[in-house]
Amino acid sequence: MVDDIEARVRGWLTDEGIELRDRPDPRARFHLLVRYPPTPHGHVFNVVSPKQRSLLVISSVTQVDAGQQEEMERNSTEDGEGWERWLHETRLHLTRSDVDWVLHVRNSNQTPSGPLQAFNLSQPVWFDGLTQNRLMQTLRHIWLTKLALIHEIKFSYGPGVGRPGPVDDWAQAEQQPPPSDQMVSTDESHSFGEGFDPSEWV
Repeated sequence: MVDDIEARVRGWLTDEGIELRDRPDPRARFHLLVRYPPTPHGHVFNVVSPKQRSLLVISSVTQVDAGQQEEMERNSTEDGEGWERWLHETRLHLTRSDVDWVLHVRNSNQTPSGPLQAFNLSQPVWFDGLTQNRLMQTLRHIWLTKLALIHEIKFSYGPGVGRPGPVDDWAQAEQQPPPSDQMVSTDESHSFGEGFDPSEWV
């Protein structure tokens, strides 16, 4: 059944003109890296079938721009209550968006914490409900949820400086970060997400 699922998923993505690449992953039956939307400035998504589970996990990670992180840190120092309120509203928005989420916030156990350094959005799809429509709508839903948060970050903390900021959680874990969109895009002339180079996926 899993082989059939993998073949169907690959076929559905290919039918939609979505580029995909295999990523080595000992914890998964298969792990695909895909670009959605299928444009030169699409976002990088993981489509993973974990071992011992009858589901797909679809996820995408974004680092927050270094300049935006600096603005967040300044805001948390000058208005700690306002910053904590912004984080609270962000968590509520993501929860209401019906996605699973992880916010990488520096000093998350302190008050005030901050800045927000990266975010990971995901959603599971169980095999018994997996269709081409469900797969594509899940990609689209996560993408639109990301865009809403990207817009909010830009509105609240400016366009940034055009380079990704640090993510302490990844450095402390001494591991490679997951495939991501590198940073929140600051180029409004294109769709969100920076240039896409498949050779940089792995």
